Amino acid sequence: MHLRGLSTRRQTWVAAVTAGIVGAGLMAAPAADARPAPEPPLTTMSIKSPPGGANVRVLIFYGSAASGEESPLVNAGIEAIEKIGLSGPADQRFRTEATNDPSVFTNETRLSRFNSIVFLTGGGDVLEPEQEAGLESYMEAGGGFVGIHDAARAEPYSDWFTGLVGARPAAGGPANAQRAVVEVGDRRHPATKDLPVQWKRPDKWLNWAKNPSGSVHTVARVRESSYQPGSGANGWDHPVSWCRDYDGGRSFYTGMGGTVSSYDETDFRAHLRGALLWTTRVSQADCKATITGNYKAERLTQPNQAGQNDQIGEPHGLVTAPDGRVLYIGRGGADSSQPVVTDWNNPEIGKGKGEVHVYDPKTKKVTLAGALTVFGNKGGGDELIKVEEGLLGIELDPRFEENGWVYLHYTPHSQLNRDTRIAERRVSRFTLDLATNKLDLGSEKVLLKWPVQVHSCCHAGGGMTWDSKGNLYIATGDNNSSGFSSGYSGNNPEPNYKGVSFADARRTAGNTNNLNGKILRIHPEPDGTYTLPTGNLFTGQETDEGGGKTRGEIYVMGVRNPARIFVDKQTDTLYAGWVGPDAGSPSTTWGPAKYDTFAVITKASNRGWPYCMGNKQPYRDRNLPDPSKPLGWYDCNAPKNESPNNDGLVNLPPVTGNNIWYSPQGGAPDFPRDAGGVPSYKQEEATYGLPWLKGGGQAAMNGPVYRYDAASSSGTKWPAYWDGKWFVGDFYDADQPRNAVLTDPKTHGDGGLPVHSESLKKIVPIGNDGIKNLMDWKFGPDGALYVLDYGRGFFTSDAKSALWRVTYTGGGPTPAADQLARGAQ
Repeated sequence: MHLRGLSTRRQTWVAAVTAGIVGAGLMAAPAADARPAPEPPLTTMSIKSPPGGANVRVLIFYGSAASGEESPLVNAGIEAIEKIGLSGPADQRFRTEATNDPSVFTNETRLSRFNSIVFLTGGGDVLEPEQEAGLESYMEAGGGFVGIHDAARAEPYSDWFTGLVGARPAAGGPANAQRAVVEVGDRRHPATKDLPVQWKRPDKWLNWAKNPSGSVHTVARVRESSYQPGSGANGWDHPVSWCRDYDGGRSFYTGMGGTVSSYDETDFRAHLRGALLWTTRVSQADCKATITGNYKAERLTQPNQAGQNDQIGEPHGLVTAPDGRVLYIGRGGADSSQPVVTDWNNPEIGKGKGEVHVYDPKTKKVTLAGALTVFGNKGGGDELIKVEEGLLGIELDPRFEENGWVYLHYTPHSQLNRDTRIAERRVSRFTLDLATNKLDLGSEKVLLKWPVQVHSCCHAGGGMTWDSKGNLYIATGDNNSSGFSSGYSGNNPEPNYKGVSFADARRTAGNTNNLNGKILRIHPEPDGTYTLPTGNLFTGQETDEGGGKTRGEIYVMGVRNPARIFVDKQTDTLYAGWVGPDAGSPSTTWGPAKYDTFAVITKASNRGWPYCMGNKQPYRDRNLPDPSKPLGWYDCNAPKNESPNNDGLVNLPPVTGNNIWYSPQGGAPDFPRDAGGVPSYKQEEATYGLPWLKGGGQAAMNGPVYRYDAASSSGTKWPAYWDGKWFVGDFYDADQPRNAVLTDPKTHGDGGLPVHSESLKKIVPIGNDGIKNLMDWKFGPDGALYVLDYGRGFFTSDAKSALWRVTYTGGGPTPAADQLARGAQ
C-alpha cells in the first residue's frame, strides 16, 4: 500500500522549528501556508487489511517528544487499559502491548497484528515522517485509533493527524483539574450508552482551537457552566469525546484522562472499554449521525404558478401519512396580488381559502386536495387590524389508510358575526379520496366548536396530535392582546368590544370554563361525536364554587399560543411549545420579559399563563377600576382568577413549571427570589440555565420526538442516535433555537431543565436559501424529516414558501458486519 505524503523536507522543517517551540508546548497547528508543499512518498508498506483478528490485540503507544520517560499518567493509563482487556465478558477481552518505540509504525508485520492503537502520548512531534506514514497506512487498511487527552497535542504540524484526532487544544484553558458535568448525548455508542446522562467528574479540561462539532460525531460534551473554562472557552457546545470513520479506519478521541485518578474511575474505564470495542472491531457503532455532511435537505415543492396556490398555501402545518404522503395546510392568506378586505362593514371581510395540499413521494406531484372558506385573510397591521385565524391544524385518523378521515381545525367564514366580532372555531372530520387525493368537503362532521373573539388578533394555536389510546389533543390559542399591558401579563380587564374583553387572558387561558388558551383532549367516536377520556384537568362536573364552572375537554390550561404539539406514542407524553407576550425585558413592577416556552407534559396541568411563566415566575395582578396600578404578585402555587371577565373557578390548579423558556436575553432566565418566592426581575441579577438558547424576535415551534424504526428498510431514515430526542425550534433562524434535546424522565414532568442539547442548524439548514422560517416539522414513516418553510412575508405565500425533506445519507454503523473481528454478536 502506498504512503501518501510525508517527506524528508517535512522532517527537516519540523526539526528546525521544533527546537524553538516544542518545549513550550504547541497548542494549535500552524497556518496552512507555513507548511512546505507535500512531496511524493518515500516508502511503501503493506498492512494486513483489516489489521488484527479474532485474537484481539491493542497497541498502547506512549512516546513523547518532551521526554522519553514514562509518567505517572502514562503508567495509570497503561495499567487501566490492560485491566480493561483482562476483565468483562469473555467476548470483549483483548491483549495489550505497550511501547514508546515509534519504530513499530514502520514494521508492517508487527503493526498488522493490532486491531487498534491507543495514543497516550504527550505533545510534540513524536513520529518521524516514515513512522507517521506507517500509521496512515494502518488506518487506510481499516485499523482503529484511540487518542487520549494530550494525544491531541501530538504531531502538531500534520494536517492528517489533526484530522485523525479531530481537534487541537487552544492556547488558553484551565491548568488544574476541576470537577465538571459531562453531558453524555449519545445513548447508543458502546463508549457512552451505560454512562450517566449527566456525568460529574474531575479532570483537566481542554478548550479547542476550532470546535470539531459537525465534522466529527460528538458523543459527550462538558458543560462549561459547571467549571471555570478560562480563556479560549468553546461555549455551550464544548465537545469532550467524539469519533468518526477516518481514512478507511475508525478513530475515537477523548479529551478526558488528564489526571492519574481518571483511570481508577469505573465510568471512565467503561468509556474507554466502549471506545476500544468499536475501534478493535469487536462491536459496531454509528459515528456518522451528527456529521452534518451526512444530511441532505431538498425542497420538494416548486413556487406557485402566478395567481394560483397550486403547490402551497400560506404554510401553517403538516402531517405525514403511513404510506408516505404528506398533507399540509395553508392558513388562509392569499398570494400578495390578491385583495385583502379589512372593512368590518364589508361582508367579505377576512374571507380566505384554507387550503389542503397533498405531496405524493411516489409521483413527486402535489395535488390541491380542497379549500375551506375561512375567516383568515385580513392582512397585516396592528392587533386591531390583522388576524391569525383560518385553517390552523390538520391530523389524520389512526385508521386513515382504511377510512381516509382527515381532521381539520379551522375558523369558518360562514359563522362570523360581524356585529359582535365573534367567530366560531371548530374541529371537523372530512373524508379524503385516497385514490385521487381530493377532499370531500360535503363529508364534514363537526366534532367540537366554540366561540372566539376576533375584534383583536392574535395567537390562535391550532396544532393537533393523537396518543396511543385514540385520544385527540387540540391546541387552542388565547387570542388576546398583551399590547394593553405593555407586553407583560395579558391581564388588562378594561378593553372590550361590545362587552367582550380582548386583552384579558384571564377570560380565556386562565379560565377553567373557556376552551381558548388550552390543550384539549377528547376521544373521537366513529359517528362524528366525541367522549371524554379520564384524567383530564376537569371533568366538567365539578361542584366547586357552585358548579358549572369547568370544561371537561381541558387537559392543559394556561398556554398562550400552542401552535405545535406532539405526543410520543411510545410513552404517551405530550410535548408542546407556545409563543409568549411582547415585553423585551423584565420589569421589577410587572414581572418577566416575554418567554417563549416548551414543556414536557406528563399529566393534566396548569402551565401558568397569564399568571406565571417559565419556572413559576409570577406576574403582577391588575384589575379595575385602574388597571395601570399594580396589585399583588400572583401565587403560582395557588393562583386565583379574580378578573371581572372570569366565568370559571376563582381558585385554580397550581402552576407546573415548564422545561424550556427563553427571552431576548437568553435561555431559562431566573433571578434571586425574596422570602415570598418573588424574583427580583433585575436584569443585572439574572442567571441563565440554558446557554444554548436566545430569542429576540421569537416564535416557538415545537417539534417531534424521533423514534427510530429498526424494521424500516428506508435508506434515508435518520439514525438510531436521535431516538428519544425532542426537537425544539423557532420560526426565526438567527440566535433562536433549532435543537435536539434530552430530558430526564425523572424530572421532566415537573419542569426539569433539559440535560443535553445540540444544534440542528447545519442539518436543518438556516438562511434565506434554506429553511429560514420554520413553521412545522415532523418525521415521516420513511424516517426523513419533513419541514414547512413559511416564506419571507407574513399573511401570504411567496416563492420561498415550501415543503422540504431532510434525509440521512451517512449509511449504517461501522465496521460492516463481515468485518467484525469476532463475527456478529
